[in-house]
Amino acid sequence: MTITSPIEPDVFPWYDPRGFTFSLALRHGADVWCSGHSGSSLDPATGRPDVAGGMAEQAGVAYAKQAAVLAAAGLDFSHVTRVVENVTVAGLPHYAEAEAVRRELFGAHRPVVVTVVVDRLVRRKALIEVEVHATADPPSDRPAEVRVEHGGTVLLPSLTPVDADGAVVAPGDPAGQYRYCLEEAARLLDGIGLDLGSLVSAVEFLSPEAQRAAADLDRVRCDLPGPVFPAGTRVHTQAQLRPGVLVSLEATASRHPATLVDPRGLADPTMGRSPAVRAGGLLFLSGLAAPPGVPDLRGQAETLYGRLLHTMQAVGAGPEHLLSTVEFVAADALADYREVAEVRRALLKEPYPVSTGIVCTGTAYSGALLDVAAVAAIPEGA
Repeated sequence: MTITSPIEPDVFPWYDPRGFTFSLALRHGADVWCSGHSGSSLDPATGRPDVAGGMAEQAGVAYAKQAAVLAAAGLDFSHVTRVVENVTVAGLPHYAEAEAVRRELFGAHRPVVVTVVVDRLVRRKALIEVEVHATADPPSDRPAEVRVEHGGTVLLPSLTPVDADGAVVAPGDPAGQYRYCLEEAARLLDGIGLDLGSLVSAVEFLSPEAQRAAADLDRVRCDLPGPVFPAGTRVHTQAQLRPGVLVSLEATASRHPATLVDPRGLADPTMGRSPAVRAGGLLFLSGLAAPPGVPDLRGQAETLYGRLLHTMQAVGAGPEHLLSTVEFVAADALADYREVAEVRRALLKEPYPVSTGIVCTGTAYSGALLDVAAVAAIPEGA
């Protein structure tokens, strides 16, 4: 039984969305999940999408695309619960321009904002790519540091080691910065009656200094209260939002009890991360990079998505229940990235999940060219 439905605007002038292996947006209950959009527009001269303009112009186009998708769902920016702005290293010096565009468009409404600094985006000239989550439920009039979507999913803002005075905490100490990020998550969750045991997903973005201290970060994460560790993945980046920041987190929690899903017996308590976590009607899946010995991108994608679908089967979900994928592709493999779409077309089903593609230095897995953070819907009664 398919419990998601695609959202398709009657008019989407920036490009023809047909034929891609992602949906512009999916409706799941009262919530709407949207794919990421960059500032690309259709070039009349070539008939193909291209990116032009600086940060403000690109952010304006990206948000105009999201506005069109939301309108097709009967929603607008006042219904948005979370914004993820993926900003490239090249675009980072101009990020304030995108923030100004967002503030003007959203007015008094304040969604949770996650800022992710990425090496680059799939479109080489793109400086920013924007994802949004929204809900048809009446939005709260009260400004909130976190947002709770219809299904009980709790959305947190970017977690960075920067204190209330704007100072970088624990300079030069990746483990200390990581611990501070978790303490900040605990503070935010305490405000709505939850704690760190409610975390269901945490994607880590590590600078080169933090990558060298990965084992220390693992030990910090193992201090999470559990009993079920969150799903998640680790992404290597060249830079962070501010000088001196070595690690940042994108985290999600849930009001529902968390259950470990591990059909392949991969759970390792020394890592502080679960292969997948079920909470309410959603399944949060860890990065599922291919094992060593699969050298090419296509083979890794086939292995990765095969693992993902096998894990989903454990909760009665099929490929049509996949809601969201964020694909982290290594820069060295970007020339072959189109092959990943062929794998998705062969293994997934319509409605395809919403998706965002990010180019990174690498992942936590040596030799991995691709990693995916994913969320799936669990069929009713499963």
